[in-house]
Amino acid sequence: MKTLLVLSCLLFFTLGEDSDHQKQDPVQYLHIGDGSSREFEFPQNTRGVIVISSRYRSGARKGRQSLKQTVRVRSLDPDVISVLNVSDSGRTGASSSYIISIHSGVPGMAPLLIQLLDLERDSPPVVIEERSDYSIRVAAGGDDPATRLLDSGGLSHFSQNPVLFALLPLIFINKCAFGCKVDVDVLLGLMKRPVPLLLGVLGQFLIMPLYAYGLSRLVSLPKALSLGLVITCSAPGGGGGYLYSLLLGGDVTLAICMTLVSTVVAAAAMPLSSAFYGWLLGVHAALHVPFVKILGTLLFIAIPISLGMLVKLRLPTVSGVLLALIRPFSFVLIVGGIFMAYQMGSSILANVRPPVVMAGVTVPVFGLLLGLGMGRLAGLLSPQRKTVSIEVGVQNSLLALAVMQLSFQRAEADYASQAPFIVALSSTSEMLLLVLTHFAHQRLCLPPTSRITT
Repeated sequence: MKTLLVLSCLLFFTLGEDSDHQKQDPVQYLHIGDGSSREFEFPQNTRGVIVISSRYRSGARKGRQSLKQTVRVRSLDPDVISVLNVSDSGRTGASSSYIISIHSGVPGMAPLLIQLLDLERDSPPVVIEERSDYSIRVAAGGDDPATRLLDSGGLSHFSQNPVLFALLPLIFINKCAFGCKVDVDVLLGLMKRPVPLLLGVLGQFLIMPLYAYGLSRLVSLPKALSLGLVITCSAPGGGGGYLYSLLLGGDVTLAICMTLVSTVVAAAAMPLSSAFYGWLLGVHAALHVPFVKILGTLLFIAIPISLGMLVKLRLPTVSGVLLALIRPFSFVLIVGGIFMAYQMGSSILANVRPPVVMAGVTVPVFGLLLGLGMGRLAGLLSPQRKTVSIEVGVQNSLLALAVMQLSFQRAEADYASQAPFIVALSSTSEMLLLVLTHFAHQRLCLPPTSRITT
């Protein structure tokens, strides 16, 4: 339950009486309380008020025995402290009081810009005094980020989503089927000429984070959202990469290898990227990369795919059944992934702002075009170009989400998690649209002998 904190800060404005006095001291003096403190603490996720008083001496200005004035307050970091409204609570003697309603957001420090305005009739307000050296520190709440993934009420608890449990058997069988699609000759060729693998690492861990940083600055995203976008674009390729490669006529063996390699590289690249761009953005939180989750992702890819390769070698009949199931299972997983992402992120995305949506929607598009362009410059064949494009454009957003949830308190983590959710929804929706367009083109524009089959 939110609490109401009243931070009584008396703000005194004293006007000098004559020009001789002005030579000795400034005309206005601005103090909060007794002036001994420049910083005030405020609890996270609470509403409260600041009581501001202005006091002046009668006859401070010739011809004006009474000044009509008001106070204007603005937070210089709205993510930490937002100013809701300013109301005049009346005058007592020579003092006027104003109530500033505020709301605290993510933990941090927010300087306040406080202005005393002289309201003259038929002319713009005149700033009598302005100060920005008073700040409010928002203290973090009591929830523990390290245990938040075990909290059944948390948005971040994607591992307990019932839809995920329903999809797990399909995911495992589908990965086994992909193991049956692995071509050993292609695998050996990649070891001799790993150009596509190197292109994937370059695009995923160097160019994509740089794009996210530049985009966040271009659309002026807040620091937390900017960091969430950068971490998302620093994540390795998602498990859906080889699924899309299959459906769009890419190189499935290359896709599997690229996903495995990028997941291994992510163990070192994500901490470096997080530290560097966190420093550029001025976000000094210690980011926790989920190494256990990265290892789990590797095992969950490698084990069923290796099992599928063994089935292909020893049980060709079973291999044929798995290959027949790979396409329908893939469609079910795409649709289920979209539904699960919307369900998990509905409350996080309830107050999402248009710039965040715009930035998230462009990430998969830029990644796809980047991978396609690099593959073309490297002289790769069409199936390899498609695969590099898909692997660069489709990130493992769940890893980025885990970084956000493990690194920040709940309010700030959920706020920063808007970026991974938007990118996840955008990439899945856009790839589904590409798959449907590809199939429609095959059905309507190509002769039967030119259509891709499994």
